[in-house]
Amino acid sequence: MIMNPLEDLLTYPQGLGAAKRTANQLTTSDLVRALRQIDPAKRVLAFRLLEKDKAIAVFEALTPDEQATLTEGMTDPEIISVLEALEADQRVRLFEELPAKVTKRLLSQLSPESRQAVNLLLGYPEGTVGRRMNLRYLALRDTITVGEAIATIRNSSVEAEELGIIFVIDDQRFYRGFLRPIQLMKAMPEQPIQQLLQGQDIAVAVTAPELTAARLLKDNDLPAIPVVDQEGRLVGDLTFDDVLDLIEEEATDVILAQAGVGNLISRDQIWSEKLVRGPIRYAVQLRIACLIITLIGGMLVGGVIQYFEEVLEAVVAVAIFIPVVMDMGGNVGTQSTTVFARGLAWQQIDIRHYSGYLFRELRIGAIMGLILGTAGGLIALAWQGLPNDVPQLGAAVGISLFIVITLAAVLGALLPWILLKLGFDHGPAADPFITTIKDFTGLLLYFISCQPIPWHIGLIHDNY
Repeated sequence: MIMNPLEDLLTYPQGLGAAKRTANQLTTSDLVRALRQIDPAKRVLAFRLLEKDKAIAVFEALTPDEQATLTEGMTDPEIISVLEALEADQRVRLFEELPAKVTKRLLSQLSPESRQAVNLLLGYPEGTVGRRMNLRYLALRDTITVGEAIATIRNSSVEAEELGIIFVIDDQRFYRGFLRPIQLMKAMPEQPIQQLLQGQDIAVAVTAPELTAARLLKDNDLPAIPVVDQEGRLVGDLTFDDVLDLIEEEATDVILAQAGVGNLISRDQIWSEKLVRGPIRYAVQLRIACLIITLIGGMLVGGVIQYFEEVLEAVVAVAIFIPVVMDMGGNVGTQSTTVFARGLAWQQIDIRHYSGYLFRELRIGAIMGLILGTAGGLIALAWQGLPNDVPQLGAAVGISLFIVITLAAVLGALLPWILLKLGFDHGPAADPFITTIKDFTGLLLYFISCQPIPWHIGLIHDNY
């Protein structure tokens, strides 16, 4: 069994202080991985073991929806402490995942500067560059020399990863071009930076679609691209890392939209999370609702058995094969739903051509039904012979197995998809429907096939 280091530290025998020291010795990537695997109810407790800098690094590495889940269990002071350390665009992405009333409450507690930055980005429509841009960037005046530029950079608070490209503006903040650090390193100190400018025409409007910035970055092979307002003033930038996240998000959305599943996979992940790690009450309510369907189905199947009670009395051997007919269909249905769930999770099922996948399951079910039905029928015939001179028992077993197996394979692929399209969790909900339908249909067909032929009944009565 693989142990989770964070979960182990929550019950660390050496005490809370030792647990904190051990947790903060782990790398950010290890902490992120452990935090994702830990029970949701314990994530906040584990997160509190981290020092501020480590906690912020871990929080930044989480996806916005993971951040939102973690935030739900934190107190307002804890959240604000983390939010103040984030960049404005990161705060916005988190706020987009939180309920509106929570966002409003947290916004009111931010410092005036942080609140102003967030409100600025939130003022731009979703999907535009302005909603995603960074407000922290390095810009130099176009009137200074190379030596002055180097001195300005040296005295600034800019981080190393923010030095991939240096923007240049005039006294009124109009964008004039950019420099690469290597240009400054190679130029003479007294040389005006205006002589080194490039990319004067490479910029993206703040209201432009996000993908426009992504294409510009790709086409020009830049680590960041300047963002300008309608008049051409520099207001922010969009980095390669931001665009990488954007491309991944967009690609996933496009693929799922083209496949016709939209957000089904993300919903499936949420359902799974709630069933596996969520409140027990939710799991009980959902699963017992599905079992009630099975209970009702079982009663209907019992009604079928009662209706054909005379068949059982006339040919007792019929009862021997009832479990075979029911169990084979159940196992095949479970196989089909499992294959569907795994294929959907790994995006191996092309929903655009779902009828092709369904027909494939139909063929698989029919082939398995033919093989197992033939085997079951021959075994029934060899085992029971011709009970009460009724020769069709073996044929009834074989035909019933063929129909039940084929039907279960189709239902196992079809019903989960229907439930997903209707917005229901297909995990626990599909099997009860499959069980009820195939049991009712299979046994009904089986008993009809097993009814003694009238002239046989006459022979039986004559013998008495």
